Amino acid sequence: MTTTILREAGALTGRTIAILMETDYVEPEIDYYRLRFAEEGAQVEFLTRLWGRENITFTGHEHQLPITVDGDLEQVDDERLRGYDALIVPSGMVSDRLRYAESPGGTAPAVDLLRRAFAEPSVLKGVICHGLWLVAPIPEVVRGRPLTCHNNLVADVRNMGAQYVDQDVVVSGDLVTARSADHCHLFARTVIDLLAARTADRTTRWWRSSVRPTGGVRHGR
Repeated sequence: MTTTILREAGALTGRTIAILMETDYVEPEIDYYRLRFAEEGAQVEFLTRLWGRENITFTGHEHQLPITVDGDLEQVDDERLRGYDALIVPSGMVSDRLRYAESPGGTAPAVDLLRRAFAEPSVLKGVICHGLWLVAPIPEVVRGRPLTCHNNLVADVRNMGAQYVDQDVVVSGDLVTARSADHCHLFARTVIDLLAARTADRTTRWWRSSVRPTGGVRHGR
């Protein structure tokens, strides 16, 4: 991947967006986030389970393109978590690989991180396409909330107790969901708009009316 240069005085200058990563990621989607968020001045950090290593190189789903990640999600304590403005679970097989636990019924570190993120209203959660697999072990965080997902996961969403909405992007409080990697541009635009509208008070429920609803984007509680 080419080196990205953050835009000075962009709408997201000073913001940090964490993106979970594993093998079988969707290359165009991840490239889009990396470049688009940098274009707005945001710093992007990739996180994964490093298994005691300094870094791991993953390959993409379609073209087997490599990406090396050195951010260890198991080292993200609550203070560091609150330092992120958004945490994104991308599409592809990333979430399925990250939800691996050593024992049946155990909790994977990535699932624990996501659960703690849902307990922090100041951290915007973004989940796209099959990223919702990472939410399956903690269905209580989305129970009763409107969201969208890949067509193959509609039954999963309903089994989690969430409300499936047939739209490309749905905003529900501090959660943004999108249908598929093909909609990553709409997803990223929504994340950018919400973060840009953020107030100085990290605990303020700034997302409730910060973005005017547009075609294909649903805002709900």
